[in-house]
Amino acid sequence: MPLKNPENLTNLIESGDLEALRSLAVPRMRRQNRSLSFRSALMLSTHNVKHLTKIPTLRGEALILNLEDGVSPEQKPYALVLCAIALAFNVELDKKLIVRVNPLEEGGAEEIAYLNPFMPDGIRVPKIRTPEDVRRALDLIDEGIEVHLSIETKEAWLHLGHLALDPRIKAYYLGVLDLFADLGLSQSLLTPDNPTVHYMLSHFLLTARASGVKPVSFVYQDYKNSEALRHWLELEKQIGLDAKGCISPGQVDAIHDLFGYGESELVRCREIVTLFEEQARNGITGFADEKYGFIDEPIYKGALAVLNNR
Repeated sequence: MPLKNPENLTNLIESGDLEALRSLAVPRMRRQNRSLSFRSALMLSTHNVKHLTKIPTLRGEALILNLEDGVSPEQKPYALVLCAIALAFNVELDKKLIVRVNPLEEGGAEEIAYLNPFMPDGIRVPKIRTPEDVRRALDLIDEGIEVHLSIETKEAWLHLGHLALDPRIKAYYLGVLDLFADLGLSQSLLTPDNPTVHYMLSHFLLTARASGVKPVSFVYQDYKNSEALRHWLELEKQIGLDAKGCISPGQVDAIHDLFGYGESELVRCREIVTLFEEQARNGITGFADEKYGFIDEPIYKGALAVLNNR
């Protein structure tokens, strides 16, 4: 359902009438989108009414309603209310609506309290450093809302294997620029052929997966450089990542193209699942197939994971 009277919202912002804007933010029952199969996490500026009106038609599979970076202190109160209005007017979507709040000690706790009744699909908490920070976020966020964490501090990196304290924690987002700055590393190291980058992405992937959490790779900021983005996507796919943050519709298309499964791979996985389940009904969980070679339970589970996450 599109936002009503976007011109009226713009006029209220320009006039500085925050109270009138707040009167339009009325919580409505939302149907939670629990899918974690998203490949793209598209950042939207919540202070931009034009961006919010496009929510139903955007191709991003997860939309990050951003209240943090890129929103000035003067804009933040209006952005928060506009975010709530956007949630209220998008009660059921084929994509996730995730709100990135400010750090808990910099207004994030108050933003969470305000947004809880509007029930976003997830709340993404930045600048996490310790498991204690995660516990505080869990206490603040409504139990019906997923908890997503930004991994962008050296302390969070050290604690990465110990942050999934609750099944509500569903996704980690790699904030590579902030992380490198916190580690005192030059951004010039951020190239697809750098071994430090390979280690970082691999460790991020394996630790998140072992923790039962979805890993989302970093946003590539140069949104006009499609060739460089493709190099990054090829590396990330080779490593095993299947989701990436982005800031433009063009990046969404590239991500879906590279992180999607071709029809031949889907056919292969369907046939393996069918063959295994047929044999398993007869008590056979390891057998040779003329077309696909030896098939056992790990091969079956791998094919099933592809089908479930496509």
